Amino acid sequence: MQKIRPGRRPAPDFAFLEADGTSRSAKDFQGKALLINLWATWCPPCVAEMPSLDRAAGLLAGEGFVVLPLSSDRGGAAQVRGFYERTAVRHLPVALDPRGAAARAFGARGLPTTVILGRDGEEVARAEGDVAWDDAEVLAMLRRLA
Repeated sequence: MQKIRPGRRPAPDFAFLEADGTSRSAKDFQGKALLINLWATWCPPCVAEMPSLDRAAGLLAGEGFVVLPLSSDRGGAAQVRGFYERTAVRHLPVALDPRGAAARAFGARGLPTTVILGRDGEEVARAEGDVAWDDAEVLAMLRRLA
């Protein structure tokens, strides 16, 4: 299905920053399914998939499924907020990975890379490249994987 490749493996520990500078980690999401999207505002395929990722986040919000876009932009929260405002993103949090630590922990080979973690914290699938996250088949797959 599109570029999503199922595959179970242990997930690395990773950390990121919230918009206010608070450090968060995988432990903060125990018991929830997690879609981690590694992206940047300067990445054309990342920009192309953001509207569908935002819609998917809205659709999955009440199901214990967290969509976490980790921006590698060095301009920080202000740069991401500006992008969200320009593109009418409403459901995604501002989350930052400015030094690429999470991207390295997950072994991302490029952007966008998306890693899906099941409720048990294990990686259950990943995608390299842009995906239509709000596509009905993709949403159904995400729900099954969670």
